[in-house]
Amino acid sequence: MKIRPSISVLSPDRIEHEIDLHISAELSQECPEFLSLEDAYAYIPLINSHDHLIGNWVPRAGDNRPYPNSHIWVEDMKHSFAFRERDLFWVNDGSFVLTDPDASVLATLGTYKNLFSGCGIVQDHAPLQANSYYQQFPIRVVNAFHQCHSITLGNWWGGGTPEQELALSEGKVPFIIHLGEGTDEITKVEFKELKKRHLLKRNTLMIHGIAFSHKEIEEIASVNASVCWCPGSNMYLIGKTFDVSHALSCGANVCIGTDSTMSGGINLIDEFLTARKVYPDIKATTLYKMVTVNAVHALMLPEKYAYLDPNQTSNLLLIDKIDGDPYENLLDIEAENIRLLMVDDIPRYGDADWLDFFEVNSEVYTIFRTGKREKFVLGDPMELNDMIDAKLGYHKDFPYLPF
Repeated sequence: MKIRPSISVLSPDRIEHEIDLHISAELSQECPEFLSLEDAYAYIPLINSHDHLIGNWVPRAGDNRPYPNSHIWVEDMKHSFAFRERDLFWVNDGSFVLTDPDASVLATLGTYKNLFSGCGIVQDHAPLQANSYYQQFPIRVVNAFHQCHSITLGNWWGGGTPEQELALSEGKVPFIIHLGEGTDEITKVEFKELKKRHLLKRNTLMIHGIAFSHKEIEEIASVNASVCWCPGSNMYLIGKTFDVSHALSCGANVCIGTDSTMSGGINLIDEFLTARKVYPDIKATTLYKMVTVNAVHALMLPEKYAYLDPNQTSNLLLIDKIDGDPYENLLDIEAENIRLLMVDDIPRYGDADWLDFFEVNSEVYTIFRTGKREKFVLGDPMELNDMIDAKLGYHKDFPYLPF
């Protein structure tokens, strides 16, 4: 099948008008040979470079904001209403073995937060799990990485020392660590400690970086390492965020993450909007680059996830045309106006009539209505919500679910 949207955004600096996209997925006999979409834009699916999938409970936690550092918040969070309510569904025994059935429900719920905002890939910052954990989700969850929670708290949630985890990465997969998430002296010295321990490498992905100085950001750029910016979580918890302006001026690789809804925004689009509040002049093309090309660099993913390939389109995000600028249009994404989300040739979400075009097992999809549109989705997020409700004894609303 060939699809011809109004505009295809091939990269952050290249768009094509009315170009044919050759869909490489297995198609059904009902599929038309050609489909023209005059009121839709085509993108590569977005990438969320930092989430804690089991933490996407609501409301946000943190009664003593602003915090001088996030380590204080971690302890404060454990006494919050949201954390205690989540404990009614799943109590973490401290092992962070997320293949536990209830933990898997929460993590899958977190992937739907991403799916309904146009994300096809998410990085779940937690100790590395068994392969079965990563194979259960409706979108792709990165399973090739090594990690440490943070320099200050160490790997309290599981895994080796930072040095051991970096060595295991062999420079071939990202080494991910929270760093500089605060404004006090504790967080200001974390980057120096990272360097002292020889942990600053090309594959180092530092989450937050609020405390980084200009010189430190320049050092990050010099080794081609990456920083994941989480504007929503930063502004809510700390009242300050990473110096993105300086990072852009010196060519540092910056991607974007949501953190969890316990501290961050509702989804990646909400992070775009917060980014605009903090940096009103930041371009939509820059934000798009952060969730595509830059994210692929940071997470060391294949290039096919960075650019839209018109000749063999296996990854695709089709969105209603709302804004005349296709990049600004990204800031208007809602679950209702996503026409189609396809990752690795598998339709994951979209308008219900699209499902008839693909050769798939319809029994693994759910049909529901949001706004005025009937949608299909891989898996059954409504069943997950019901499972949570049954255990809580009342209905729990999650604002990122569109039903």
